[in-house]
Amino acid sequence: MNHEPSTMAPWVQSRLGGRPAGRGVSKVLVMVGTHPRQLSYASTSAAAALAQVNVATVVRAAQLLGFSGWPALRSEVRSRYLAGLTAAEVLTEHSPSGDGLANATLRRDLQNLHDLTPLLDEAKVAEAATAIFAAKVTLVLGSGSFAAPGLQLAHLASTIGHDVRLHRTGGTALLNAVSLLGEGDAVVVFHVWRTPEEIFNAVRAAKAGGATIIMISDRAHQDLADKVVMMPSEGVGMFPSLVAATTLVQALIAYMVDLDADRAAAASDRVEELWRTYGLFPDPNA
Repeated sequence: MNHEPSTMAPWVQSRLGGRPAGRGVSKVLVMVGTHPRQLSYASTSAAAALAQVNVATVVRAAQLLGFSGWPALRSEVRSRYLAGLTAAEVLTEHSPSGDGLANATLRRDLQNLHDLTPLLDEAKVAEAATAIFAAKVTLVLGSGSFAAPGLQLAHLASTIGHDVRLHRTGGTALLNAVSLLGEGDAVVVFHVWRTPEEIFNAVRAAKAGGATIIMISDRAHQDLADKVVMMPSEGVGMFPSLVAATTLVQALIAYMVDLDADRAAAASDRVEELWRTYGLFPDPNA
């Protein structure tokens, strides 16, 4: 078998960045591109058996690509594999559950939170939160239902005194919005499953203007982002899960509050006063 870089998946070659890979590591990296479905489920020992190498070689292959170990690389492989499927094809990836879809969904999301553990980099989450905290304006982008955690982020961040805005339109309006960003501003992108090219183009424009790009993603996109926070997103049916993304939003907000608790409390108090002044909610004592 030829194990030259040209036989590897393009994204693997990009992650290698020209670094040499030994024969055993190359066998693993080739298998990542040629057998993504099998490897996306495989344990470290199963991946080693498939590539006909030992377990230590699988771990070295993952680390050479910049991952902490095989579970993190496996999550990347799985996300990229699913991103190449339609929603109907994704459905065929999931076997029927004998005890009901609600239980299957619960188990899948518990597994997603479990899989988040090896992916979670406390320092990267803190850096992303600090960038949002320091930004004059933060624009939040996400496509379709993947904008949902962006709504949560924008609402909670604005409640504690930060100008964080979810942008929901595309085309000229999207490019107009990013054209206003520059040094000292930020863009947060929720990149889950598949993201329209116009969002990536908007990110490129914002980056060219000097904005800090933060990507919350189920796979690495380090070429576009200044800061990447990784997460799993596999769902139980046709569509991805956003449970891990929601967890990360909660972590970002917690860090932002911690950076200046007095500021967060004062801003929240001002908002609460406005709510009371204009009778936003019914009087609980009425």
